[in-house]
Amino acid sequence: MSSLGAYRASFDERVFDVLRPAARAVPALGARLADAGLVPDDLVDVASLDLLPVLSKDDLIDLQAKDPPFGGYLAPGTRVRRIFQSPGPLYEPEPDVDDNWRAAEALEAAGFASGDTVLNCFGYHLTPAGVMFEEGARALDCRVIPAGVGNFDLAIRAARDLGATAYIGLPSYLKALLEKAEESDGSPLQFERAIVTAEPLPPSLRSWLEERVPVVRQMYGTAESGGLGFECESVSGLHVPADALVEVCNLYDGSPLLDGGEGQVVVTVFSPHYPLVRFGTGDLSAFASGECPCGRTTPRLVGWLGRSGEATKVRGMFLHPRQVTAVMSQISSVAAFRFLIDRVDHRDVLRCEVVPAAEGVDHHHLTSEVHDTIRSGLRFDVDVQVVRALEAGAAPITDLRTWD
Repeated sequence: MSSLGAYRASFDERVFDVLRPAARAVPALGARLADAGLVPDDLVDVASLDLLPVLSKDDLIDLQAKDPPFGGYLAPGTRVRRIFQSPGPLYEPEPDVDDNWRAAEALEAAGFASGDTVLNCFGYHLTPAGVMFEEGARALDCRVIPAGVGNFDLAIRAARDLGATAYIGLPSYLKALLEKAEESDGSPLQFERAIVTAEPLPPSLRSWLEERVPVVRQMYGTAESGGLGFECESVSGLHVPADALVEVCNLYDGSPLLDGGEGQVVVTVFSPHYPLVRFGTGDLSAFASGECPCGRTTPRLVGWLGRSGEATKVRGMFLHPRQVTAVMSQISSVAAFRFLIDRVDHRDVLRCEVVPAAEGVDHHHLTSEVHDTIRSGLRFDVDVQVVRALEAGAAPITDLRTWD
């Protein structure tokens, strides 16, 4: 049996013990089985899961719209600590379980431990990333400074005053913090380690960060399914977690690729409370060949290789054409628009070009209206530019970024 085959087989018992009873209790999972001509008793091993079509994020959004708030995926009687909202909107329940998103494994691999004071620079409002990593850090007995995003001066002051030893957040945000700290009159920040995620980490940016922070590691995950991969000390790919089945599947038929080919990352979370089975992340990757020098036996993803769907990630959050079109349709004074995503000095820049619906429109008023509508509806800050026309057939979102 291949190493990937052995990895899959290691979850056979969890399919039988966790997902089989969950399919009886969770309406949406039972309905998925029925649509595939299966019953709960058919779930006996990982191979039986292959008979289910991949569940996409758009599928979840549609299910929640038809059966609010969680599309029938939350088990009856589950205690929920928090409810988050991702673009779509998609609501994510947090069951009353410690380290629900399994972030501790990635943090521990990066050296996070009891005694660390962690500056957590992910958002705490509606999106789950801030709490996701706080729960992982708490599982390791770390102290957490819930900095969030948006106020560099206060975050830098807190990191200095409280002796922050570790950072969690976007790599571009870490660079901006370090630069602002270096420009100020105070002492530089003394981070010993950092976990970065939610956007690519090109070699040039990693090199810049590692000159200032001794340990910089990547983690990969999603709001729906939690941690899906993390770097070890060998920095030779992303180890998939030991407690969730992560696969790379064929884009067309959803079959698992066991030969190292490129496909969509698909995850099964063995939760009796919110059992996501064969959830398609929309991210593209492939499994790395060979064993890792660190000695861990779990397979490794080679990293993020792009997106399979229409959504794209900007500043760590997804931007979807359907969502963009719905928000922009609220502005009657705009005849046409397009969003342009670029990258300047390792930071995402989002611009919206708009064509006025009538001559003589006050451009200042129009740009303010568009900016405020986008901020309210999409939770993005954006530069708005009024233009005379757009080329025919312009896509709602155009990604101009390159990664060096």
